[in-house]
Amino acid sequence: MDIREQLSQFIAAQCGDALLREETFREQQSFYVRPEVLLDTCQALKEHESLKVNFLADITVVDWLGDEYESAYGRYEVVYNLYSLEHSYRFFIKVFLPSDKPELASLTPIWNGANWMEREVWDLFGVTFVGHPDLTKILTPDDLEGHPLRKDFPLTYEQPHFTHNKDLPPEVIR
Repeated sequence: MDIREQLSQFIAAQCGDALLREETFREQQSFYVRPEVLLDTCQALKEHESLKVNFLADITVVDWLGDEYESAYGRYEVVYNLYSLEHSYRFFIKVFLPSDKPELASLTPIWNGANWMEREVWDLFGVTFVGHPDLTKILTPDDLEGHPLRKDFPLTYEQPHFTHNKDLPPEVIR
C-alpha cells in the first residue's frame, strides 16, 4: 500500500465522522476535518510508526468572506502543510472556522515550529490558537488594530509609521 492510501485509511479511521471530505488536486492530497479533532489527529500522525509525519512545514489561512464557501463551510480555512520526511510526502489538513469564533487548538505541544506560524496567523488573520504559550504580535506594529490580511480590513488606511518612515507625513493607502 502506498503512502496515499495508507494516509487516507489512517485519517478516516482516526477522525471518523469528523473527516468531512478528502480531495486531491494536482497531485496534492487534502483532508478536511472538524476543528475538534485537529490536535488528536496531528498527534496520532506524528506518533504513527510507519507514516512518520514529523514536519509541520507551514500554516496559512484563506479568508472566504463573501464567497459561497463562507456560507457553506465557514469564513476561514486554516491550512496545515504537513510532511513526512521518511516518505518525502507532503499533504494538507484543512479546517474551516466560523467568522464569529475563529479558534483552534494550538499545535505547539506537538511541533515547536508551530509557535511562530500560529503567531503569524493570529497577527495577520485573527485566528486564535487556544493553548498557545505566547500568542502575541509578530509582524505588525503593536499599535496597529485589526488583522491586515482579513478581507474586511479597511484598504483606505493610514500607512503605519515605522522607524524608516516615522518623520514622513501620513500616507493613506487607496
